[in-house]
Amino acid sequence: MAERIKDNIPPHDDDLEQAALGSLLSDTDALTTAIQLHLRPDDFYTRSNQRIFEAILSLDAKGLRADIQTVVQELKQMGKLDEAGGASYVSGLTTVIPSSANINYYTQSVKNYSLKRSLLKVASQIAVNAHDESMEAREVLEEVQQNIFELSDDRQVFSYRKIGEVLKETIEQIDYVMKSKNPITGISSGFDKLDQFTSGFQREEFIIIGARPSVGKTALALNMASNIAFHQKKPAAFFSLEMSNVALVQRLISSEANVQSQNIRSGFLSTGDYKNIVNAMSVIYEAPFHIVDMPNMKLLDLRAQARKMRAQQQVEIIFIDYLGLIGHENNSLPRYEQISEISRSLKSLARELHIPVIVLCQLNRDAQWETPTLANLRDSGSIEQDADLVLFLNREQPKKSAKDKEEKPQAPSDIIPTDLIIAKQRNGPTGVVKLDLVTKFAKFTPMMKEEKTN
Repeated sequence: MAERIKDNIPPHDDDLEQAALGSLLSDTDALTTAIQLHLRPDDFYTRSNQRIFEAILSLDAKGLRADIQTVVQELKQMGKLDEAGGASYVSGLTTVIPSSANINYYTQSVKNYSLKRSLLKVASQIAVNAHDESMEAREVLEEVQQNIFELSDDRQVFSYRKIGEVLKETIEQIDYVMKSKNPITGISSGFDKLDQFTSGFQREEFIIIGARPSVGKTALALNMASNIAFHQKKPAAFFSLEMSNVALVQRLISSEANVQSQNIRSGFLSTGDYKNIVNAMSVIYEAPFHIVDMPNMKLLDLRAQARKMRAQQQVEIIFIDYLGLIGHENNSLPRYEQISEISRSLKSLARELHIPVIVLCQLNRDAQWETPTLANLRDSGSIEQDADLVLFLNREQPKKSAKDKEEKPQAPSDIIPTDLIIAKQRNGPTGVVKLDLVTKFAKFTPMMKEEKTN
């Protein structure tokens, strides 16, 4: 190993590469294994081996079997036979393998060396960037994280399972739910009517909460997150890209202590208010609630931090406020394409971490005076497609006539009736949950009128 570093020879093993290619040429089933393990042409070190594997993949795409003769002909058609070492090199590959049954080992070994070479390239680029006076240390770190996670994501191994295995797990889950007698199979939102529709927020779900500005997206998300962390004692993370962590905690205190947020900000507190705040703080202090306060957060940073919190703090649910403020590494892309990639990435993150990921989203201007629909999700239709559950907050807004506009605006109400619309649920019904927004506490509660009628 020391000699390799000294001589600057990238990690590789010619014999293993040849054994892998020889297996592919002699066994038709070997290619399926290699593809499942995501073997790619650039995983091979020598150019000749890269070209031969390209020819094998090209033949497979045409529905043809790869052997010595077909690969040589394919390389000729591609104009790359000389780069591949000629017909003699190709024909000699089938003589170097002890057994094609070891294709799994050969493939894993080739990919292992490929990953090491990629890591060396990253390390080399780190050294170059670290000496670049035009780059900030944070920029260097972001690029490192992006490169490392791209390597990790690019080498995920996919597999299949027989339906009987999955069926066994499904039956066990059904038995567990039947015995527990608890209709909430996920994480309770803290709103009983919503939980009746959803059975709680389910693992691996990508959930959208959409609304126009100043309707209460953040308040609702904080109500849910605080209920989960403060009262259910389940670890929750709240990514705030818009408000500071102090402002968020002030809101949490106001909601938990039932003390006006304006009084908390101004410091005009009665003795009773202060006592309520102290009692609330004792609950908040011990709660497994984690705030990530990072404006202008990039998607890569968000994913990295989410993985870290899942591993270190065992968070069971993540809230993100809000989607439109998440930055994309490629600023040259149109914004709708950036949002599409961010949406797909967050859905993938929910599945990877095996937890619900709840993302707040602003609605476009078309929803200003009408009941919001899925078409009002801002910037990208992919959000509608990716989301497993879409919730909209909506207040009835009377259409103003010319006469109405001349009238003086009414004073804001302490309680604002608000509809929580379940606009999409991949595995359940849609409907409407009636809520009241108590504005002085920035707190949603079940609608009082609806409670009396039930």
